[in-house]
Amino acid sequence: MPAGASVSWGRRRPAGARLAYDARMLRHALVRPPGATFAAGLTRARLGAPDLALARAQHARYCEALERCGLAVTRLAPDDVHPDATFVEDCAVLVPGLAVLARPGAESRRGEVAAVRAALAGGTAAVREIAAPGTLDGGDVCEAGGTVFVGVSERTNEEGARQLAELLSRRLYAVTVVDIRGVPGLLHLKSGLAHLGDGRLAAVAALAERDLLAGYEVVPVEPGEEYAANCVRVNDRVLIAAGHPRFAAALGALGYATIAVEMSEFRKQDGGPSCLSLRY
Repeated sequence: MPAGASVSWGRRRPAGARLAYDARMLRHALVRPPGATFAAGLTRARLGAPDLALARAQHARYCEALERCGLAVTRLAPDDVHPDATFVEDCAVLVPGLAVLARPGAESRRGEVAAVRAALAGGTAAVREIAAPGTLDGGDVCEAGGTVFVGVSERTNEEGARQLAELLSRRLYAVTVVDIRGVPGLLHLKSGLAHLGDGRLAAVAALAERDLLAGYEVVPVEPGEEYAANCVRVNDRVLIAAGHPRFAAALGALGYATIAVEMSEFRKQDGGPSCLSLRY
């Protein structure tokens, strides 16, 4: 797959079509507070070591925000063996009726999936898994109504993207796989792309002009506020990282109710608002 290329599977969305927000109400969130070894996690942010006590306090406020959005929050026990385990979104992809357990691209993170597998066991969704040699991080998967964008990145390889696309196509999702390797600042696809509902996507400049977003209204995330692109629509609100007034104003002008959450300690470890929960 050439760098910067994209490829699509499954049914196609008509050109120019506007997707209404998927009105199914989210009811649950799965989270995991930072463990004692959180500061030893993977990062390329170069923002200094995180403060564990502050990270835990920010995580607690984040969970309160999810509850304000109407979600029942299930908290897994902190995992001191896996420093990055608080970024639980990378462990699975959840769509109605299907849970796909990921195979993280960083080998040190693969042990995180077991607790998520156990938490999802016994539910109504069919459970499938990404198999070797495929790798997949949930942070590379952006569901946008009937379309799912999957990023090929430093963590998700082409085989992992292909396996996920096959599973989702069986559920009648249109799947677009896009290569983001080499795009500055994007560890994962959702570092630069978020579904806002109502036919809209928030996107950083490096993604905003790509043809693959045709048919959506793109809300640009301005230079200097790129971190804000990792936001998450939760029922009738949008969780955004605090400290990005231009993006918050842009969302407000479009009629979105926002909740600003403090993310300073998670940003130091390459994480953002979507990374801290699995929502379903």
